[in-house]
Amino acid sequence: MKKRYETEISPADLAELPDDAIGTSDIPELDDAFWENAVLVEPNLTQPVTLRVKKSVLEAFKAEGKGYQTRMNAVLESYARTLKNGR
Repeated sequence: MKKRYETEISPADLAELPDDAIGTSDIPELDDAFWENAVLVEPNLTQPVTLRVKKSVLEAFKAEGKGYQTRMNAVLESYARTLKNGR
C-alpha cells in the first residue's frame, strides 16, 4: 500500500485537508448489521464538588497512589447502587 504522507500530519493540518483528500478505503461501511448490534452508551459525567472527608479516609485512598479520586468515586458509586437497589 502506497503511503500518501511520509510523515505524520498534525490535527490542525488534517483539519485543513478537503474531505476527498482523506483516504477512507480501509474503513468498513456501517451496514444494517452493525446498527442492529449497536448499543447507545450515555456518558456518565462527573461533577466537581467540594466534599469534606476525614483525614484518615483521604490519606488511606492517597496511600494507594495516583487515581485516588477515581477510587473514592467508585466506592461512593457502589454504595449509591445499593441504596437504589434497596440494599
